[in-house]
Amino acid sequence: MRRLRTTAAMRRLVSDTTLLPTDLVAPLFVREGLSEPKPVLSMPGVMQHSRSSLLAEVKSLVDLGISGIMLFGIPETKDATGSQAYDRDGVTQVALREIREAFGDELVVMSDLCVDEFTDHGHCGIINDEGHVDNDATLDLYAEVAIAQAEAGAHVVAPSGMMDGQVFAIREALDEAQFPDTSILAYSAKYASGFYGPFRDAVEVEIAGGGDRKQYQQDWRNSRDGLEEIRLDLSEGADMVMVKPAMAYLDVLIQARAEVDVPLAAYHVSGEYSMIKAAASNGWIDGDAVALESLTAIKRAGADFILTYFAREVAEQF
Repeated sequence: MRRLRTTAAMRRLVSDTTLLPTDLVAPLFVREGLSEPKPVLSMPGVMQHSRSSLLAEVKSLVDLGISGIMLFGIPETKDATGSQAYDRDGVTQVALREIREAFGDELVVMSDLCVDEFTDHGHCGIINDEGHVDNDATLDLYAEVAIAQAEAGAHVVAPSGMMDGQVFAIREALDEAQFPDTSILAYSAKYASGFYGPFRDAVEVEIAGGGDRKQYQQDWRNSRDGLEEIRLDLSEGADMVMVKPAMAYLDVLIQARAEVDVPLAAYHVSGEYSMIKAAASNGWIDGDAVALESLTAIKRAGADFILTYFAREVAEQF
């Protein structure tokens, strides 16, 4: 076998996994009211974008051959029901319209479908009198958000709130509103992970009272729950499914790949990104090499495409 490792060209020729820019989706943040991009301090190289800087970033990603973006909106005002998440003039919907007007179908425009960025309590749904998320009331809210995002031009809506029945409610709402071609990428195996901290800085979310989302996100000790959620989401009409986080859940990704034939995504999340950046900044690792190795491992485990904050940096290596 050593003869097959003698040169870089030989290694490329016989590699069984190849990562390309077309395998990547870039998560992007747009913040209402900004006149220029604002760095996210816990995620070096990542920005909260203004509307104009967002369009410039998308143009760069298109030129690099990246297949898609996942958009997260950050409003100036929040309320108990996250009403800005479905407002036609909300930050997400405005940005979606501008991206589609500028780029049409040159890339896949995905929109995160949740309300934690828009609620004043930081949870992913409507809170009932007992202080818990009301699953069924939240489904109605998600349906409104899905229609607003589809009207604004999202090719894909991506429910991430982990409510029971969310995919069915969204698919039904989209079909009734005459958006049968809008796809659903379900955050199916999404764990209550400690790797999300920098993301919450980026979207300016703090859970009221120091709470958590363990009642609706999956327990990180379990793999079977994730597979069952994937089956349920597919039965309800999901077109694609996701495992999140990625690196610490490669076992779940491998099991999912063995079971499903639909497109399978993995989200290389903020904590995974920021750990590499922190180690690289201290000179402990080669950041570019570790990023590429990590993403290739995710693809090797079975992901068809990867959401990653390294999308631009990795694509620039090609």
